[in-house]
Amino acid sequence: MVRRAGGRSQSRFDHPVEEELLRAEEAAALLGVKRATLYTYVSRGLVRCVPEKGTKENRYLRADVERLKTRHDARAGHAAVASGALRWGEPVIDSSVSRISEEGLAYRGHDAVELAAKGHRFEDVAELLWAGQLPLQATSWPAPETPVKGAALSPAALGALLPRDTPPLSALAALVPLLAASDAGRFSAPAEQDRVRARRLIRHLGAWVCVAQAPGRVSRAAREATVAASLATAWDAKPKRTAELINLALVLCADHELNTSTFAARVTASSGADLYACLSAALAAISGHRHGGACDRVEALIAEVGRPERAAQVVHGRLRRGEAVTGFGHRLYLKGDPRTPPLLDAALSVKPESLKVRVARAVMDTMRDAGHPPPSLDWGLVVLADALGLPSGAATVLFSLGRTAGWVAHVLEQREQGHLLRPRARYVEPPPR
Repeated sequence: MVRRAGGRSQSRFDHPVEEELLRAEEAAALLGVKRATLYTYVSRGLVRCVPEKGTKENRYLRADVERLKTRHDARAGHAAVASGALRWGEPVIDSSVSRISEEGLAYRGHDAVELAAKGHRFEDVAELLWAGQLPLQATSWPAPETPVKGAALSPAALGALLPRDTPPLSALAALVPLLAASDAGRFSAPAEQDRVRARRLIRHLGAWVCVAQAPGRVSRAAREATVAASLATAWDAKPKRTAELINLALVLCADHELNTSTFAARVTASSGADLYACLSAALAAISGHRHGGACDRVEALIAEVGRPERAAQVVHGRLRRGEAVTGFGHRLYLKGDPRTPPLLDAALSVKPESLKVRVARAVMDTMRDAGHPPPSLDWGLVVLADALGLPSGAATVLFSLGRTAGWVAHVLEQREQGHLLRPRARYVEPPPR
């Protein structure tokens, strides 16, 4: 329960103790920071807040504020900070790439959802993240060469090495080091050269996504004008608006502060590794089931439900057994992930009668009726991919390929900052055996 002036009310937290709440100005004053900094602490999960009934304001848990103040006061000794290091909190890395706040997600000061809604190309948003300025005219990235110049790398050759059931993300992870081997100038490259290299690399990834299943489509996909159009061709998607809606998804996924894969890219960049190595590290991190694998679990849940009328049975069965229902709620968005509604709306505008889309809607309705938080980005990506008739694993690719823009931006920023990212370990005695 959370104690408010004049009474008590239920919070979203399940702690059975009463908590004292502070107004924003009180919390900021106690911490000795500006309100904007307080909101950043909230977005990082360091301070929890609850809405004040009947107002548009939030109240902040005094216990969290005082705990954070203690950690800051003890920073000189590092002990208090080390106890929570790298767990949705300290240490914090300075970055100007994107900002997550109560108002939503912004790329270099531009609202991400608004950029997507206005139809800005993914390429334009990538240039914004890399250079800080949104291009005044639509950006065109040169089509990549297939086969790759200077290397014995062709779609047919790589396709012959990969089993047909290779997940598309795994195929792209295999492609990146092969592209690196053909680029002798990749080491210690100036920022502008690495931006050129990044454009070419991302265009390759968009075209080669089908290499394990249909290597013959790679060259045709590479000739398309945009990354989104390359993906639509590579997947042989039929709906007329496929490239437009894929672009929407890519823009919404372009960056999200220091998630695990982005942090992996930054750590690798801090060591002086080349751009390909940084993106390989990010792809390795995003392949994990607790990161990019969330889309795969949503796909599996939709397949398990099978029919809309089974949604309640499957969902309540999972909840009764204490099993998770993937993809609901987000620790950084207390009111729901703002990136999800545009994706769901896009899916419903294309093919609302699709069986998988109807199953997904039934699951989301069941979770909502049971009082659970709104669906996450993973649900939006999977439902959109299903509506467009994209193959299994496509949602994970949309997530990952969109995020390449942010990875590159963070790599460039980390190189500008110039320091090595090297956290310390706090030694603890091993348990007795």
